Amino acid sequence: MMDRSQSAELRTIAIEAALLVRAPLAAAFRSEMAIDYKVDLHDIVTKHDRQAEETIRSHILERLPGSTIVGEEYGASGEGRVRWYIDPIDGTSNFARGIAFWCVSIGVTVDDEIVAGAILDPVTGNMFSADLTGAWLNDEPLRSSAIADERKATLITGYPVARDFRLDGRERALENFATLAETFSTLRRPGSAALSICHVAAGWADAAAGFGVNAWDVTAAILLLRQAGGAYTGLPMGEVAPGSPDHFCPGYIATGKGASYPTLSRIGHDISRHRFEAGQPVQVQG
Repeated sequence: MMDRSQSAELRTIAIEAALLVRAPLAAAFRSEMAIDYKVDLHDIVTKHDRQAEETIRSHILERLPGSTIVGEEYGASGEGRVRWYIDPIDGTSNFARGIAFWCVSIGVTVDDEIVAGAILDPVTGNMFSADLTGAWLNDEPLRSSAIADERKATLITGYPVARDFRLDGRERALENFATLAETFSTLRRPGSAALSICHVAAGWADAAAGFGVNAWDVTAAILLLRQAGGAYTGLPMGEVAPGSPDHFCPGYIATGKGASYPTLSRIGHDISRHRFEAGQPVQVQG
């Protein structure tokens, strides 16, 4: 098991790396920029994503040589037990269009156990971080809280998008969305899984759910939410084996402390079960 002091040091390195890219990303935000596409027209990337990941990778390898790094833009490299999951800009579409809901996410695992992480919102300057001793917003301890009744709660979800229509069928996906919209008091689609989960951890939203994420999107946020007292459930979606570590699961339900949301749980598990039974490959995007 990872020593707590070692976990705290890994958190420090993650914070340092995220802060290194804050100024250049903030300067680029709402400026004119070239946009490229990866998997399809819904999967945007910019030069700033790539440059930020390069900076973060360099800092981590300088501070902890031999690390394994898994990044959204440059894939995996290294063979060390300490593995870093980097999303240089989670919410690139927002970043590219000038919508102020995106973040830098850096999560750390050792033998598939999440031990540290940092998530920076460069627009507000908020630094969310966690290690095995706790969770923090900037320098203050972070504690989650949620409204107990889902009918009075706020849910953040990006579901459904075009990929979900392909995998679940338009009618099924829209019916799921309609049920969630009718059940929850408020439903929002801001466009960054990591930052959405941070809002749940901070008590600014009650729940978040997604059905097409990668490990670099959620690894840091999982630890943050759990250390803040919330709950995170990974959903395999037919993409990974049942019982896989939660940060490998393409689907998730994240809830704040005190939440019990049966409708969200039912729909989330139904989506995961349907995709498994359909046997359709999931095209996961960051």
